[in-house]
Amino acid sequence: MGAVSLGYGPDGKRIRRKVSGKTKQEVRAKLEALHRELNAGVRSSSTYTVREAVDDWLREGLDGTSDRTRTLYEGLLGPVLDAIGARPLRDLGARDVRSALSQLGTRYSTRSLQITRNSLERAIRHAEANDLVGRNVAALVKTPRGRDGRPSKSFTLEQAKALLAASERTRLHAYVVLSLLVGIRTEQARALRWDYVVTWVDDSAGWQPVTSAGFDPARAGEGRYAIYVWRSERHGGDTKTEKSRRTLALPQRCVEALRQHMKQQEGERQRASELWQEHGLVFASRIGTAPDREQRDPRAPHHHQEGGARRGLGAPGDAAHLRVGLVRQRRPSREHRAARRT
Repeated sequence: MGAVSLGYGPDGKRIRRKVSGKTKQEVRAKLEALHRELNAGVRSSSTYTVREAVDDWLREGLDGTSDRTRTLYEGLLGPVLDAIGARPLRDLGARDVRSALSQLGTRYSTRSLQITRNSLERAIRHAEANDLVGRNVAALVKTPRGRDGRPSKSFTLEQAKALLAASERTRLHAYVVLSLLVGIRTEQARALRWDYVVTWVDDSAGWQPVTSAGFDPARAGEGRYAIYVWRSERHGGDTKTEKSRRTLALPQRCVEALRQHMKQQEGERQRASELWQEHGLVFASRIGTAPDREQRDPRAPHHHQEGGARRGLGAPGDAAHLRVGLVRQRRPSREHRAARRT
């Protein structure tokens, strides 16, 4: 057995870190490792487990994160902690992490395994920042391949046409048109405000919101209308990624759909009278407030009866994926492009 003195505590007693081994050589090796750890400023503990490190990260290291995201991390890390949660963090090895993740390969998709590994790495980094472990072994592990993900939700061209036709006489027609033709995310569409719908007036005035400039037919044409996708209905109101914060040009069909939608909303404002609550939302309820899920979800039955198009745009991100699917379908095949070149 060997010991290293760490000085004295407030009570005047000496603080020692002890190591033990079956041979002198093993004890000497552990003492050398302990000295290296102490020289690096690390104060690890044999009782501080992986589960405690994850709990500390979930409690202290996720400032500004929504409860939904926190719950996601907890759920994904649960099976990993069942396998390695009781192990002291300082004794955790890359092989342990790799083995725990590999066991989930038949249960998790590759994307879910990536989130799980990244979450574990962030939890250990949090402990590392608090001098509770010397290195982050999760950062050394490559995410294993998981099971195949869910089938693509991209619409066929026929299904997209059927959805557009079925939505024409509904309050969500502009929502469907904008989602399919521009690819705006669902949570971005719900946060879209009328002052973020803009039109190019002239060189001196530049871009102006349609709330003041209006939908002037004289300005019709590609590139004359756009939307600012700067906010979303997410925790904190920010977009999902930095690249998601962008300006999108509107094709004429979107402009016309939004013009009709503004006119319809004005009628609803007059009918609601004193009940109307102005929030400036493009896709609002009949009294101006943010619509609840049932009102804003195009997966309601009356939006999907034609053409067998029974899937909707309700899940976050699906709208962008649907547009990508349509673009791919309309892209000429390799054989067709080769034929055009000859």
